Amino acid sequence: MAKDDWEIPETLQPDQGALGFDLARALSAVVSLRAQVPEDGFTAPVLGTDREGSGVLIREDGLFLTIGYLVTEAESVWLRFGDGRVLPGVPLAIDQETGFGLVQSLGRPHVPPLPLGDSEALQVGAEAILAGGGGRAHALACRLVARQPFAGYWEYLLEDALFTAPAHPAWGGAGLIGPDGALIGIGSLILQEGDEKRRKDLNMVVPIHRLRPVLDDLLTRGRPDRPVRPWLGLYATEDEEGVTIASLAPGGPAEKAGIRAGDRVVSVADAPVDDLATLWRAVWSVGAAGARVPMKLARRSAMRQITVVSSDRTQFLKAPRLH
Repeated sequence: MAKDDWEIPETLQPDQGALGFDLARALSAVVSLRAQVPEDGFTAPVLGTDREGSGVLIREDGLFLTIGYLVTEAESVWLRFGDGRVLPGVPLAIDQETGFGLVQSLGRPHVPPLPLGDSEALQVGAEAILAGGGGRAHALACRLVARQPFAGYWEYLLEDALFTAPAHPAWGGAGLIGPDGALIGIGSLILQEGDEKRRKDLNMVVPIHRLRPVLDDLLTRGRPDRPVRPWLGLYATEDEEGVTIASLAPGGPAEKAGIRAGDRVVSVADAPVDDLATLWRAVWSVGAAGARVPMKLARRSAMRQITVVSSDRTQFLKAPRLH
């Protein structure tokens, strides 16, 4: 793994003098992460086969927390520490609902882990640090600018997402460190707010309090002990007129049921759909994976009733490869 050749401008990096914790110690727990996914992986066409981001050490024994899409279907994972050491890692689990991923290093990290903080207590306007692997040069001083639901086009909804600004250029798996030096979230996305003249870039961060209820299950069972949400295998977009199917997962339930790209979603299980959040809530309300999901769609000038036999998303993914 080559050394990154970019840096956060020094004026945007966190200032140790303004902090009440040891910045270098905290940043030593954030590593660069690289994952290789086989070309025939289900997610390879969308997410690629060579994925890079960050991970955060949360236990002394080498347990790292990252964002799940980096290590989904990964056959190899490498973790690079700030001192140049590189350790292989094994993906342990991915929580499809939150987006968290867990990786176990095959070797002792020999750096202190970051404690898990209180993301629910963090107030909008609070100062924080979004840190990628690579030390202070890859750490960004930021603020929490919003807490609100976030709906993604890939059948994802986080009811209490954190939004920070300015945006980190390498957000995937970056650790959001709170004013007390504890981990309060994991970076997931970069988003744009406003128009071209007044555009503002934000990072969406998954809050750490969503990890606590499922961590033990992820470590012992590989997934949370709760009913699996129904998955349709579609990608949707929203605009002023509502929600439209943008594309379909090849061989997924929606494609098999006859849904097509360009179909506009009118309702799900008789619940009107006007945005992505209401779409996913309506789909998940019908029951667990395997449930039949009735949908009313507008295709050109005609209305169609299509029932999709949902599935478990993970059945389409390659299982983690244990070493």
